[in-house]
Amino acid sequence: MKTQQDAAIFLLRIALAFGFLSAVASRLNLWGSQSSGWKNFVRYTAETNSFLPQSWASSIAVLSTAAELSIGILLLLGFQVKRTAWCASILTLFFAIAMSFSFGIKESLDYSVFVFSAGAFLLSSFSRFEWSLDQFLNQ
Repeated sequence: MKTQQDAAIFLLRIALAFGFLSAVASRLNLWGSQSSGWKNFVRYTAETNSFLPQSWASSIAVLSTAAELSIGILLLLGFQVKRTAWCASILTLFFAIAMSFSFGIKESLDYSVFVFSAGAFLLSSFSRFEWSLDQFLNQ
């Protein structure tokens, strides 16, 4: 049973990491023709945060991309998993709320943003992370 839970925690950590890193890669055109691109992302940021001044969109886009890149790398490495997963949960919860406010609840449900946030929150509730840098450093 413990091995199955360890595997589930590992897979959740890796899935969350790649979710963040894939979004960043799309903004930076690393997915080729399937990329969203930076300009589209800044425009989407302005639409998602329609309740904020549009002039803030570029700054929010840069800050969110830096946060997502950092979170993705830290989760992939398994460093400070508990803290990083909690930050991931808060970031995606803010995103889900902003999406719901600007586009309606259906959009954030369709894109499973609340599920992503809940998964990150669940990951932050564990105290042991097999196959991680945290495990290696704590030995």
